[in-house]
Amino acid sequence: MTSPHSENWSLSDRLAWACAFRVAVASHQDEMIDLIARDVDKPAFEALMGDILPLLSACKWTEKRAGSLLSPRRLRHGGVFSLANKALLTRAPLGHVAIIATWNYPIQLLGIELLQALVTGNRVTVKPSENAPRSQTLLLELARDAGRTCNMPEGQLAWTPATREAGATLLKNDRFDHVVFTGSTSVGLAIAETLAPTMTASTLELSGRDSAFVLDDADPELAASAIFQGVDMNTGQTCMAPRRALIDEKVYADFVRRIASRAGAARPRPLINEQSARQCYELARDCQARGGRSLAGVIEAPEPDKNGRLRCLRPMVFADCPRDVPLVEGRHFGPLLALIPVKNLDDALRIHDGVDQVLNTSVFTRNPARVEGFRHRLRSTIITINDCLLPTIHPSVGLAGHGMSGWGITKGEAGLLAMTRPIYTTQTIPLFRFSMEAVSPGIEKGMSKFIKFWYGASKVAPRPATAALGASAPQPHSQPHSQSQPRNSPEPVATSFAE
Repeated sequence: MTSPHSENWSLSDRLAWACAFRVAVASHQDEMIDLIARDVDKPAFEALMGDILPLLSACKWTEKRAGSLLSPRRLRHGGVFSLANKALLTRAPLGHVAIIATWNYPIQLLGIELLQALVTGNRVTVKPSENAPRSQTLLLELARDAGRTCNMPEGQLAWTPATREAGATLLKNDRFDHVVFTGSTSVGLAIAETLAPTMTASTLELSGRDSAFVLDDADPELAASAIFQGVDMNTGQTCMAPRRALIDEKVYADFVRRIASRAGAARPRPLINEQSARQCYELARDCQARGGRSLAGVIEAPEPDKNGRLRCLRPMVFADCPRDVPLVEGRHFGPLLALIPVKNLDDALRIHDGVDQVLNTSVFTRNPARVEGFRHRLRSTIITINDCLLPTIHPSVGLAGHGMSGWGITKGEAGLLAMTRPIYTTQTIPLFRFSMEAVSPGIEKGMSKFIKFWYGASKVAPRPATAALGASAPQPHSQPHSQSQPRNSPEPVATSFAE
């Protein structure tokens, strides 16, 4: 149901709010960076570049572009239908939108989702992450305070406590028109199951298990620098970070030498909890036991943080990984990277084809045009050429999963429009209205001639007469039954909606 509040909040007021929100975030930048550090132990420069800057860029972009994207638009080029009818496209807010926020980029991801939902006129309720309560509460307070100067209606923005139980309670007790969730695949499946009985639409931005391709003509130094940065940034806790690098054997040795120097100099950094650190450590030990070679030398167990929790881990890169080890599969959320030598591009694509979660694929080559030949094969919404993560913060770029990485899209132009529903209004000119009642043979014949002329029909020879009655007609080729077996349905997951 569409929120009654949004009808009294004009587009110009909402764009003024986006400007005021941007100014507020920029003005409280230092305080926000401090709270991000207290919440998730993110270094100040990473918080600035990975959280604050992308949100501010998205605000600026929205202020400039949203007006034209959301304004009514006359639909032209309708052919014969445009002779008597006009068509207009307008966009309406989805209604009441729930945002269940994540912690790994607490300001960027929640901030952009909030920005797009409010600018399009939706009423919004947020469930902040229990892992980032301080920084996300400040963000929400800044958004609310900015609304007070821009005619935001009372109740347009609300939020729940930042507790683990609040998400499940929110979806159980309230009825929403759309739900946006960013987090793990297991929780995303639980949310989809909860929303299914009421056919509530959702946007599920779940994790990726992405690949980096290093082609035979790549610059090994550039590839090593960008890929290791993707693994090290945010302690590897990025949904679009590379989990494996598929390196052509012609440049493999050079690439390994260059990334080894970076792995050897890496320092332990905190993961979100002890469980994540322990999982990464066990995957590293398993890979080494089965033939993988740690480029940092010895594999170190998780170290204690300042509070004694065993969650600090050194980023690790493993060369010569067997293709069947779990590390190559990439179902971890931390600073581990598997290096796999491949014979050629086809060999690399065969490995990548086995991945069921893709968000962003990186390709390193001195000839970017080569990507045209296999772009569609990657199945990614985002492809970064000669870089890994930073280009994805471009405010026009959307983020969408494929397969088990979720559905729907956030960020960019497509993400903004996804927070609306289209309404098509047609207006008929009575003088030229065509009636289907009592059509005479003459009108029917004339209309047939006009349609042939208008749509370019050509004179063709008559088709051969059908063989005598009873002659056997050609039979369509029967399709063989698929040899593939259906995928096993996912196991039941707990419905505690935390990332």
